[in-house]
Amino acid sequence: MPFEFHQKVLFKHCDPAGIVFYPRYIEMINDCTEDFFDRVLDWPFEKMLESSGTPTVSTATEFQAPSRHGDQLVLTLAIEKIGRSSLTFTVRSHCKKEPRFSNQTTLVCVDNKGKPASWPDAVRFKIETYRDEFHDS
Repeated sequence: MPFEFHQKVLFKHCDPAGIVFYPRYIEMINDCTEDFFDRVLDWPFEKMLESSGTPTVSTATEFQAPSRHGDQLVLTLAIEKIGRSSLTFTVRSHCKKEPRFSNQTTLVCVDNKGKPASWPDAVRFKIETYRDEFHDS
């Protein structure tokens, strides 16, 4: 089962026309990612940032339909690939089964000096386990 993050579209997400201003989707994707790291990987950002980080290397988003103030979005995160220090995942969003956007992001694990670092063993294990469970279902 893919990781799900629920997001109600709030006033702060919208432009004057009442639809989501596209950079706000990137914030929602980051909120979903942060929740995934906390709940699935047991590596919350506030703990991670004590000694490392996971900056975004690339992100690409395709928008299928607008979202409006009050919509209840469901974002699903799926792991695509894990490297020594990189992680590529997709986030897809829908509202009442209507696709709203899809995104692919690559993060890189870095040490406290900003240099690429291997994923901690326990985190790598959880990422691989989650990826394998998702792809097997």
